[in-house]
This record gives sequence, structure tokens and C-alpha cells, in this order.
Amino acid sequence: MIHLSQRRLHILRALYLYIVVGLTLFIFIPALLSPDQPSPAGLLLRSLMVGTALLALMGLRYPVKMIPLLLFELFWKSIWLLAVGLPRILAGSLDEGTITDLIACLMGVILVPLALPWRYVLHQYWQTPGDPWKTPVKAHGPASSKT
Repeated sequence: MIHLSQRRLHILRALYLYIVVGLTLFIFIPALLSPDQPSPAGLLLRSLMVGTALLALMGLRYPVKMIPLLLFELFWKSIWLLAVGLPRILAGSLDEGTITDLIACLMGVILVPLALPWRYVLHQYWQTPGDPWKTPVKAHGPASSKT
């Protein structure tokens, strides 16, 4: 079993808080103040960001259990940088919105790997056997202790 230090847990919580504050300041507040109705794709993105922020709030209480959210952040931001950001940089077609998105994605791609406890992540998601496909799994917690 891998133990995480109190310091590492505080670093994870700080990153979850950073996500919540960043989404609030740069997505939610501008959306509330803007009279413009976004496109369906824009509404989809906002919905995804609300879900991300709510899960990040859960990360403040359960920093280790919410590590998959940080992996999601790392993966989608890396994909965006490679598929959208880098081609636009190379083509010299950066506009103000793309630069803002580029900075946000770079922050995630830099900060998340620094905060993640990689030894734990590799052990938990690579070396530990996965849940079985055909047999039920007994959940741990108050509800399962009554059965």
C-alpha cells in the first residue's frame, strides 16, 4: 500500500481549488454576465465545465479518490494542445480566444503532472488488477456492511 503525505494531499486539494476558482472566474461569471445565448456546442462545453467544477469540489474532500478527474484534465488538455493549439501556433493563426485557451491548457498540462502522486497513480491504475467482468464486486462502505 502506498501512503501519501499530508503535504501531497494539500497539493492535490490546492489543484482542485485552482480548477474551481479558475472555472468560476473565467467560465461561470462571464457566462452569467453575458446576455448572449451560446451555441449548442457552447452550452455543451459549459455543462462539461460545471460538471468538472462540481467534481473538483468533491476533490477538496476526497483528494485521492478524485485523481481520475485530474487525469481527465491532463488528457483532454494535452489532446487539445496537440490537435488545436500546436497547429494554430505553427500556422500563425492565433486569435485572442485561442491564446486564452492555450494558456489555460498549458497551465493544466504543467500543473497536473507536478501535483499527481505518480507512484500511486501507476500502482493504482496500472499494476493493481481491475475489477472482474463477470462476478459482482462488493462495495466498501456503510451500505455494504448491512448486507
